[in-house]
Amino acid sequence: MVRRFVRSYADKILSRWIVLGFDILTVAASLLAAYIVRFSLDIQMLDLSIFFKSLPTVLLIQTVFFVVFNSFRGIIRHTGISDAISISKSVFFACITLILINTVYEFTGTEERQLMPNSVLVIYLFIANTMLISGRVLIRMAYFKFSREEGKRTNVLIYGAGQSGIITKNSLLHDRSVLYNIVGFVDDNSGKVNKKIDGVMVYPSSILTSDLIEDSHVDEVILSIQNISPLKKREIIDKCLNHDISVKSVPPVAKWINGQLSTKQIQKVQIEDLLDRDPIVLDNPTVKAQVAGKVVMVTGAAGSIGSEIARQLAHYAPAKLILVDQAETSLHDLQLEFNKLLKDIPLDVLFVIGDVSNEKRMRKVFQSFRPAFVYHAAAYKHVPMMEENSEEAVNVNVCGTQILADLSVEYGTEKFVMVSTDKAVNPTNVMGATKRVAEMYTQSYNFAYEGTRFITTRFGNVLGSNGSVIPLFHKQIEAGGPLTVTHPEITRYFMTIPEACQLVLEAGAMGNGGEIFIFDMGESIKIYDVAMKMIRLSGLTPGKDIQIKITGLRPGEKLKEELLNDDENTLKTHHPKIMIAKVRETDFREVNKQIDALKSALSTQNEFKVVAALKAMVPEFISNNSKFEPLDKERFQTSK
Repeated sequence: MVRRFVRSYADKILSRWIVLGFDILTVAASLLAAYIVRFSLDIQMLDLSIFFKSLPTVLLIQTVFFVVFNSFRGIIRHTGISDAISISKSVFFACITLILINTVYEFTGTEERQLMPNSVLVIYLFIANTMLISGRVLIRMAYFKFSREEGKRTNVLIYGAGQSGIITKNSLLHDRSVLYNIVGFVDDNSGKVNKKIDGVMVYPSSILTSDLIEDSHVDEVILSIQNISPLKKREIIDKCLNHDISVKSVPPVAKWINGQLSTKQIQKVQIEDLLDRDPIVLDNPTVKAQVAGKVVMVTGAAGSIGSEIARQLAHYAPAKLILVDQAETSLHDLQLEFNKLLKDIPLDVLFVIGDVSNEKRMRKVFQSFRPAFVYHAAAYKHVPMMEENSEEAVNVNVCGTQILADLSVEYGTEKFVMVSTDKAVNPTNVMGATKRVAEMYTQSYNFAYEGTRFITTRFGNVLGSNGSVIPLFHKQIEAGGPLTVTHPEITRYFMTIPEACQLVLEAGAMGNGGEIFIFDMGESIKIYDVAMKMIRLSGLTPGKDIQIKITGLRPGEKLKEELLNDDENTLKTHHPKIMIAKVRETDFREVNKQIDALKSALSTQNEFKVVAALKAMVPEFISNNSKFEPLDKERFQTSK
């Protein structure tokens, strides 16, 4: 009955005047208690006439200081240290004032008007302070005990015993929808270990591999530490997953709602957190010096890479940002996003619908805006789909790149930065081969003519990009599975979209022309392991709640991606994550002749002739699990 009453009125906040009335009654009781204690609890020695004579003055002065320090305005169920300090100040200054009044009466010879003896007032100081604070604490405890739903407790370990961890603990205990039991804090600070913070024990990080987790039946570990390296975060999450413990994460303080942490903001850790790398800082003076005040154009601007390049460029104050894409809906979504961004950043942004393989449309764009910098991210990139649509892959990835490169030279573009892929290395599919041809054309162009500097950036998969395996797995988990993996041993490199785009801008700024920059992608990751961890992070058990299905390699797909082929090596740059690939240089006139032959094959609308022309341009292009494999047999037989 008590629980039902408290829950019914849990959201009601007591009027501050009711709280003030409660405090005044507590003051009266405290004064009487102090009077009794002063006379050693001997009731016969008490002269209550002095008490009743002094009471109105004490209440008046104490009330004045309650008002001065606003000690009655706090919400009792959220009583904290600041509330206790306000109460202590109000009682302390009230006592000082009363003692001063007694002193004045004494020096003026009007001792008969003296209030309570000073000794009583000193005792009152301690009793009133204790009763006022204790009363609030008891009400808060009763609220938390009876306001929450009955049911199974969720045992929680909070990783991080700093301010964020303490706030997290308080937020969990304020949540009435779930009954949380804080088992303890976990911290790497030896000065805090084996001590208690707010009544909760602090354990060392070794607890994550000890029996205490099982003994305490820990259900969740919440990461509430703001400054933690990606490597350390991965170690913690892996330990928790090994014990089948759910892992959640507290967002950065900047994302708290109105500076307050809500339990709804504490979300389950995602696979992106396990694969995350170093944070991105948008403050690159080299990039800013080059693009500030210039007209900058981004193709494929509605895609995951192009849109992030656009977002980052917006912070470097270009004179005009031209965002080109043929996907109307996606470009419109980006426009809506930029409309909000432009409220804070004064920037001229134009959104252009256009296909990069449409020479007339692209010429009009260059004539109208004459971009000083072009970031070319437009491309078809889905390997199996391009295997079935090889002619369109050539049309966009090769011919589109050629059109943009030619127009850049014609209209005096300073730098042309092309976004390539690791699939261009020893390609086993049409998509990768077309990107390699695009690399060859732009690089050879750079050495053939003075003027526009052509720079290529080459990297692997990015987390969350359109078509990435991570969003696919998310959807499959939501649908109840199964998760589809093409091969148990298939591996891929991953980096975050912001990091990849930051490195594209950095490489573009440092490039003098003709370089193919490759990025440090870290260690390659087995996709099967990613699937296993994503299932566990969702609180499910692989093989029991959700199955993993091996579907077989798709057309053109290979087990391991590479950033360099067998004949390539790298040179270091001043940036630790950017290297220059030493690739074979090609003659611009020869590449042009080969592209003309490729276009001639394209005009026949015969996909096998088109792919054969691609293989002639890229000798290392050997199809894998593809209908084009017979072309390689013919080629090898002819070479013999």
